[in-house]
Amino acid sequence: MKQYPPDFRNKWSDSDVEAHWDRVASIYVEENDKLKDTHDQRFLESVESLKLESGAKIISISSRDCEANDYIKNAEESAEVINVEISSGLINVAQSIRSYVKQVKIDTYSKLPFDDEYFDRVLTLETLEHVEQPLQFLNELNRISKPGARMVLSCPPATSEIPYRMFTFLFGGHGEGPHKFPPSRTVKRWLDQTGWKLITHKGTLLVPVGPKFIKNMGEKIISSCQGTFIAELGIRQFFVCEKG
Repeated sequence: MKQYPPDFRNKWSDSDVEAHWDRVASIYVEENDKLKDTHDQRFLESVESLKLESGAKIISISSRDCEANDYIKNAEESAEVINVEISSGLINVAQSIRSYVKQVKIDTYSKLPFDDEYFDRVLTLETLEHVEQPLQFLNELNRISKPGARMVLSCPPATSEIPYRMFTFLFGGHGEGPHKFPPSRTVKRWLDQTGWKLITHKGTLLVPVGPKFIKNMGEKIISSCQGTFIAELGIRQFFVCEKG
């Protein structure tokens, strides 16, 4: 099994990622609303997998417009949610929509401004593929998590790169900026190397656009094909883990 050095870096910086999301912050919500069901699926799936408990301290990173905050609080009102975001533009968007949320601005994913063993739950949706140092990011999430803490992580797999580029060419959207969609096997290696025990891996959204009955049929197919290459074709892969 290939081992990645702890200081493994992608070819861009976290500052480049910040700059992209700042550029598209003004259209972020509008573009996501065009595919609302597909966008919000991440929240429905992840909140169920978080197994929320009363009074849990939760970090949501990257929080974008803080929509996950609402899903978490609806599921467990007593949860304390800290929304963490690298883009000042998106922080301002979230504040204008949800003035009640608690937000923290970061400058890098490689060093997070929280004490050791602080959080009970970690939610990180469509973030890993953007960070400059993915292993350092996962190590930081491990550091700030309590023993036995649960993490729900999602990201597109490598198979999504061509469909993403086709969709962006045809329909525009906010784009993904600097990124590299990792194969699920790579994500699993990174999780193992950084002290996260994988509980569940699940491919979803085999058919992310189109009539509802077609999308539902796609989910039935992919649900019955977990652990196969077909599951890797789902554009959103979920990894549910516990701190080892």
